[in-house]
Amino acid sequence: MLSRVGDSTFWMGRYIERAENNARLLDVNVQMLLDFENRRGETERQFWGPILSTLEDTELFAELHQEFTAAAVLDYVTFEPRNPNSIYSSISFARENARAVRDQISNEMWEQINGTYLYFIDGSAAQDFRASSHDFYDKITYASQLFQGVTDATMTHGEAWQFVQAGKFIERADSTSRILDLKYHVLLPSGEKVGGDVDISQWMSVLRSCSAMEACLKIRKGDVTSWGVAQFLICHSKFPRSICFSIDRLDQVIRDIGGTAEGHFSNEPERLSGLLRSQLDYATIESIFATGLHEYLDGVQAKLIELDIAFNRTYCAY
Repeated sequence: MLSRVGDSTFWMGRYIERAENNARLLDVNVQMLLDFENRRGETERQFWGPILSTLEDTELFAELHQEFTAAAVLDYVTFEPRNPNSIYSSISFARENARAVRDQISNEMWEQINGTYLYFIDGSAAQDFRASSHDFYDKITYASQLFQGVTDATMTHGEAWQFVQAGKFIERADSTSRILDLKYHVLLPSGEKVGGDVDISQWMSVLRSCSAMEACLKIRKGDVTSWGVAQFLICHSKFPRSICFSIDRLDQVIRDIGGTAEGHFSNEPERLSGLLRSQLDYATIESIFATGLHEYLDGVQAKLIELDIAFNRTYCAY
């Protein structure tokens, strides 16, 4: 397979996943604000500042917006074309990559991604957002999930499909780590305590951002704690949006691309994915909190960046 095809399919998978994760994150943050009466001044910065910090978009936002408001952050992360990580930009980049490999993907995949792009271009997205931001973000989430389902159902599961999966799972692992790390940046309001109602509400919002509320509560029997949420989203091997699950699938896809058996490696991305997978498989929540949750997640993100660079150098550089 040509390197340019691998590059385009890889980033198509990443951008679609990025759009979905940003939609989840913004929607849950909007809903969480409804739980608090005071939504002005420092409270707005408290809840929306961490979003920009998590997405590493603070500097560009400051250049484009003089005032820090919830409306400005929502517009910046949702519709801003100058923000390369906005939902609109992610959908646009995904469509351009799909167009570059039009002969490699199915008609159903192209129709789905092109339809989502046109939804933004014709103004329907902005109109729906003004009517109900919750319904709008739901549409983006479902559009991404539909694209992934159509991809699995209509695309030959060969190398091009494997590159789509590699992009999807490396983005998903990174996004879940950033969503979990978001709680580190969100300060409790004055007078609130760790383990109190507000703290629990914030941890539940983390679960909702990953569509993990129902699954986690079933396993934890309704008990929501920082340790329990972190353990579920990092270490659970069967939940499809956990970091462990994503890295397991990523490692499998990378080895399938290289034709390498499990437990062995023939190139740098295979070595790095296998190393990260083993570290996650044998991690315990006690060791993670001993390191520090924020520091541990920073380490995971750094390793994903290293893996991404190695993968692109090995297969996509041309």
